[in-house]
Amino acid sequence: MAIQSQNPATGEILKSFEPHSDKQVDAIIAKSERAYSELRLWSFERRAEAMRRAADILRSEAETLGAIITREMGKTLKSAIAEVKKCAIGAEYYADMAAQHLANEIVETNASKSYRAYQPIGPVLAVMPWNYPIWQVVRFAAPALMAGNTGLLKHASNVPQCALYIESIFKRAGFPDGAFQTLLIGGSKVEPVLRDDRVKAATLTGSEPAGASVASICGQEIKPTVLELGGSDAFIVMPSADLDKAVSVGVTARTQNNGQSCIAGKRFIIHADIYEEFRAKFKSAIEALQVGDPTDENTDIGPLVNAASRNEIAEQVNSAVQDGATLITGGTIIDGPGYYFQPGILENIPKTSKAFHEEIFGPVAALYVVGSIEEAIELANNSPFGLGSSVWTHDVDEQALAIRDLEAGATFVNAMTSSDPRLPFGGIKRSGYGRELAAEGIRAFCNVKTVYVG
Repeated sequence: MAIQSQNPATGEILKSFEPHSDKQVDAIIAKSERAYSELRLWSFERRAEAMRRAADILRSEAETLGAIITREMGKTLKSAIAEVKKCAIGAEYYADMAAQHLANEIVETNASKSYRAYQPIGPVLAVMPWNYPIWQVVRFAAPALMAGNTGLLKHASNVPQCALYIESIFKRAGFPDGAFQTLLIGGSKVEPVLRDDRVKAATLTGSEPAGASVASICGQEIKPTVLELGGSDAFIVMPSADLDKAVSVGVTARTQNNGQSCIAGKRFIIHADIYEEFRAKFKSAIEALQVGDPTDENTDIGPLVNAASRNEIAEQVNSAVQDGATLITGGTIIDGPGYYFQPGILENIPKTSKAFHEEIFGPVAALYVVGSIEEAIELANNSPFGLGSSVWTHDVDEQALAIRDLEAGATFVNAMTSSDPRLPFGGIKRSGYGRELAAEGIRAFCNVKTVYVG
């Protein structure tokens, strides 16, 4: 079956690609192994030179690549261009910091010299999603290549043009031939790649079932993995918060990337003293969003990625209402060409409803009312997920409680949850394990070797 690129704004098939055959996959893995034997011996300075060239290409071609992103998965063109520019920053970060993050660390023992050394391990498979089709890849590829590993990309099947473009960037930047390659394969072909002895590890960003499958296979093969899975992030607002800022940032947090973001604020947990005011302002702001052509600079929300995704979100909303929730506004399919969906708000979702526990991967916010910070934290933690969290309060005691007790890989105070190359990124519980970015991201696929000189 061909791998197809489809424009979610129109439903038009843009381009089709024949999947790689088993023979081609074998050749790609072999090339990756050869490239590793070369790249592992490069100095950090030489790797950094190539990585900085990759950053320059990303920055200079941001508009071109941004347009491809928009056509393949539907995010607004302005946000697609911003994504590519963020990738340039991420690439430069690792060009600048890799040598420091992977420097030998002296440990005083009875030896004449002892230290921990960070060494590359070989080809790593990255199974990546469509929602941030370049940033998700670069935040793996930049540290992997700077560590001396090579990368194999199995991208989501609806963004093949993005996958091939990012491969070309690293090639043009001057990395060894085969250092970063795209595998045009379907999901059923991932297991043989994971089981190939030449592939030493895997990282996946995606759904919980996909993550469980990769982890299971790699567990059998005794190979390390990093998983970044779903999220149903809490966005807590307390009475001392700057309410207007919390509303404004909250709307962005819920609707960024057309609402299709793992770290989007999804569950808005509001103190009773300010609930009605927050609700009114939040509703007005959601209703003011412009839904339409993602290439129009005035558009806030483009189409969802495909018909199946749009239908699933509509079903989640309808199911919640049938269970007793109240649909305050929106939450409906927009008729016409393309996969458009009106941003919505739910409240009064019963704990018995599936919507209370599921991730809604689209522009639908869920509002909850609580009477204290302790109740807010308890509700926030009543979720199988633990990716990010955001708490809005100027009370230092409430801040301290949230930081200590929220079950999440990140807690942002008076700010929107986001990823930054300088900070580790990842979740707990069913949101996955391991960390990307920062020092943890580049060390994730290194052999931490103990060196002891007697």
